[in-house]
Amino acid sequence: METMKFGFRYFKKRMPMAILAEVFSFLGVFAELLMPLLAGMLIDFVIKRETVKDGSGGMFHFLLSGKFGQVHSMQLFFSIAVVYTILLVLRVALIYARDLMQEWVGLKLETELRYDTYGKLMKLDSSTIAGYNSGELLQILNHDTIMFKELFAHRIPYLGDAIFLLIATLVLIAKINLLFLIIPLILSPFLIKTVLNFKAQARSNFKEIRERSAAMNLTTQENIAAVRIVRSFTNEKLEKEKFHTSNTNFSDSRLKQIWLQSKFDLTFNSIKQIAYIGTIIIGAVLVIKGYLTVGFILTSSTYVMRIMHNITGLNNHIFNMQQMMVAGVELKKFMERESNVPDSLEPSLHCDAPDIELKGVSLEIDGQQILKDIHLSIPYGKKIGIVGETGSGKSVLLKTLVRIRDITDGSITIDGHDIKDFSLENLRNMYSYVFQDVFLFSNTIESNIAYSRPDINERMVTKAATYAQAAKFIDALSERYKTVVGERGLGISGGQKQRISIARAFHKNAPIFVLDDSTSALDVNTERVLLQNIHDNFSEKTVIITAHRFSSVVDCDEILYMKDGEITERGTFKELMELNGSFAHVYNVQQEQHAGTIDYDSLAAAGGNNHG
Repeated sequence: METMKFGFRYFKKRMPMAILAEVFSFLGVFAELLMPLLAGMLIDFVIKRETVKDGSGGMFHFLLSGKFGQVHSMQLFFSIAVVYTILLVLRVALIYARDLMQEWVGLKLETELRYDTYGKLMKLDSSTIAGYNSGELLQILNHDTIMFKELFAHRIPYLGDAIFLLIATLVLIAKINLLFLIIPLILSPFLIKTVLNFKAQARSNFKEIRERSAAMNLTTQENIAAVRIVRSFTNEKLEKEKFHTSNTNFSDSRLKQIWLQSKFDLTFNSIKQIAYIGTIIIGAVLVIKGYLTVGFILTSSTYVMRIMHNITGLNNHIFNMQQMMVAGVELKKFMERESNVPDSLEPSLHCDAPDIELKGVSLEIDGQQILKDIHLSIPYGKKIGIVGETGSGKSVLLKTLVRIRDITDGSITIDGHDIKDFSLENLRNMYSYVFQDVFLFSNTIESNIAYSRPDINERMVTKAATYAQAAKFIDALSERYKTVVGERGLGISGGQKQRISIARAFHKNAPIFVLDDSTSALDVNTERVLLQNIHDNFSEKTVIITAHRFSSVVDCDEILYMKDGEITERGTFKELMELNGSFAHVYNVQQEQHAGTIDYDSLAAAGGNNHG
């Protein structure tokens, strides 16, 4: 019931059109139900010579008045044929109009559902999204929205049609002879019991199909993204086997449902045949006894079969609705997920020259302490370098600044305001963030660089690329900035991807630059020029750099050395080298490894000076 209420919130906006479509549908169904009466009249009063009595022909008795032709005449035949044709054309027109309106309702419903689920995906924090694999997310955003739309746009209206048709048919058949109601009344309990049994099995099957479909999507998605790795390790055979397993599991679950559907159809078709034979027997007895004409046997048997077919269709709809209900349940669960990083209700708060303060910042994830009592002051314009071994908490610390992760203790403030007081949009607009894992969209290089601004300014794009040391290799491409890079940036090297992502940050030109180990794929000389460009052209900006290559941070105003989520050493490059601790040790090792590649003495001298 809660799932239906959730869906109704979307459906009610299209209620006027849906109601009009249902009215058209009812009229079309009623027109269809009148046709067997005309077929019965054709047999009794055109082919045969039955005597016209009061009530003969039901609501079409007027055709037997003599004005439209005498009994057993071609004139009467054509009169009945004209009325039949009018009903047929009317039914076709009404059903056509109904289908158009229902498709419109369905399309609008699906579009809004898809838009809202995508919006929800954008609002959820990284840790919540990480609870889903990509196959599950694709299942929710694509398959589930379509399935749930079908429930409201088609299945529920069809149930309304079926109920209306059932009632109308019962009334029409009762007017012919109440004895014809015996068959539906006897068989209905068996139909209801059967559908209830199949319904439970169907829901379980559809849930399994959905899960295995998501697993297969995940396998496919991973292989698309990891195609280079698969080929470099020549593991195509292994991946084919993995896909074969997931594909087979999906096929088996579908086959299981096909067998259930087949048993369902066999059961209902058997019941329908019993109903048909029973109706013929009752009709024959009534004709022999003189209570019914031959034409009405055709009419009555058509109505009884329509009732049984309608009950079968009704149960088929209920049967198939289980798949849609499963999709609705999962869709509702996703839409009701709360982000672990809630947005602020104060959207007006912003800052153009932010001073950042971290006081006693700690972060615990799944019982594990990631950050411990971090204290850090970053006045606007300061250059901060953060280094440390893998897993020391460098990247996580940066993510807390933009609330990709929310801290569990302490506070982070900007100009005295807790960052939770800023809207996520305003907070993140203060940062030009270059992530460790570079992502490029399947678009032109120009569009990737200008991602923060839809109105592309070629001069600004070129300028940003020049600062990021990307202009040279871009100019060497045949289509230069119009070159389309593949999905996830496939088609260009890791270093080129990093430079484009850095250019994207330069183009945004936010008050704070964050480079999360974003120069790791660059050679030392390219990195040196790029960092110098930052100091020369963005000297007023706050810059925060994390790096495994310590040469990346030697020119920073303050360097933090982290270990196990704590800051164990801090100071200028000169101070840390004099301390002769962990930073100095790692730096010296790296210096020996890259001896002769870069003039470290000049960088060391520069590191002793404060910038900002």
